[in-house]
Amino acid sequence: MRRSEFLQSLLGLALVGGLSQNAAHAANNLKMMVPANPGGGWDTTGRALGKALQDSGGASAVSYDNKGGAAGAIGLAQFVNASKGDPNALMVMGAVMLGGIITGKPPVSLSQATPLARLTTEYNVFVLPANSPFNSMKDLVAQLQKDPGSIKWGGGSRGSTEHIAAAMIARAVGVDPARINYVAFRGGGEATAAVLGGNVTVGGSGYSEFAEYIKAGKMRPLAVTSGSRIKGIDVPTLKEQGIPVEIGNWRGVYGAPGITPAQRQALIDLIVNATKHRTWQELLEKNGWTPALLTGDAFGNFVDDEFASLRATMVKSGMV
Repeated sequence: MRRSEFLQSLLGLALVGGLSQNAAHAANNLKMMVPANPGGGWDTTGRALGKALQDSGGASAVSYDNKGGAAGAIGLAQFVNASKGDPNALMVMGAVMLGGIITGKPPVSLSQATPLARLTTEYNVFVLPANSPFNSMKDLVAQLQKDPGSIKWGGGSRGSTEHIAAAMIARAVGVDPARINYVAFRGGGEATAAVLGGNVTVGGSGYSEFAEYIKAGKMRPLAVTSGSRIKGIDVPTLKEQGIPVEIGNWRGVYGAPGITPAQRQALIDLIVNATKHRTWQELLEKNGWTPALLTGDAFGNFVDDEFASLRATMVKSGMV
């Protein structure tokens, strides 16, 4: 080998090494946008993923930025506008954000960000405050049919899965969905406080958000929105109780707009590795989440299909 070729080879190796070091450095400090207030499902998911990323060696540090409101649209707007080309930026999202985009029509689009991975799926549970005068879903439905406005439904933002489920329940029992009295909160923490304080008639959220209060007897579960009973959760489905409604919630993570294909793949690899770690597996079990990993373009196509399906359901339920 000529001396010039040898020097060029050394230079190439140095550049590759430098790029590898830079890539590793980029993965050391990740930034997680949580487009919801603390205490809800997105917050729990984001922090669970962050811990798994750190424990699996994918990140030495993860910082979190909570920006609640408008079913995640406020956080989405900040993420899209402030994180362009940033390979360290992640954003938690899910079905609730799609519903919020359909109802709220924000100026930013989810398509501006980069789909990375769907992580979990979870079904909603409807609960009563501990001191509620109602004892069953049958009691609640009877009052809903008698006076729709007297039932105050509490849950996440307009267009959230629990909002859609409430409209679907109304429609299924012969009540105009437009007449339901739905109170939207900016996050699971606020919705939980409203139920505990007896400020709503019935509350809806992911089971993991209400689980500790159900176990402590501070909330009384009525029904889950799954097709069949959830393993380890002794709560009947809506279908078991004669209400043909089934709707699931899922959560995932996006990357910043404008990152390169290589940067996208690097983030996907970090996430996949994190979901294999014991930390993530333990958090899945603790929160009652069902693993639903789907990555890259397959996840992007799934989101597009979900958007169309969710819009059709909302139109049918009188929400759009």
